[in-house]
Amino acid sequence: MDILLLILGIAGLLVGLAGAVLPLPGPPLSFVGLLCLHFSKYAEFSQFTLYTLGIVTLIISVLDYYVPIWGVKKFGGTNYGAWGSTVGLLIGFFFVPAIGIFLGAFLGALIGELIGGMAADKALKAAFGSFLGFLGGITMKVILCLVMIGYAVAAFF
Repeated sequence: MDILLLILGIAGLLVGLAGAVLPLPGPPLSFVGLLCLHFSKYAEFSQFTLYTLGIVTLIISVLDYYVPIWGVKKFGGTNYGAWGSTVGLLIGFFFVPAIGIFLGAFLGALIGELIGGMAADKALKAAFGSFLGFLGGITMKVILCLVMIGYAVAAFF
């Protein structure tokens, strides 16, 4: 059973890190991986560490939905840009996975704002805001997943 928990834990941490960039729930997957390791004989974490990482995971998971919307709104965008960014991200992921999510988020927001009737210069500014919000969300998730991986590596040694 410990070997299975070890494998699931490592897989959860690594898939979670990938999910921090891809449209997957990265931090929750990494946290589940950390829990699997905790319940195995290979690693043990304090309750404080687990509760803290669990709460931070929850907060970042919620913020991940609001930071791109905040970026759009902060730069003068509308719901058209927010929805366009989301649709563009998903389309970009399936057509050009490596850079498609970034390009798709930006172009989706731009097209969304243009469809919504915004002037091209303002739509470009809103799309840039969406892109910055998207990058901010990714940065938060990657850092959290790397912190969890760091705790896991430290627990092995």
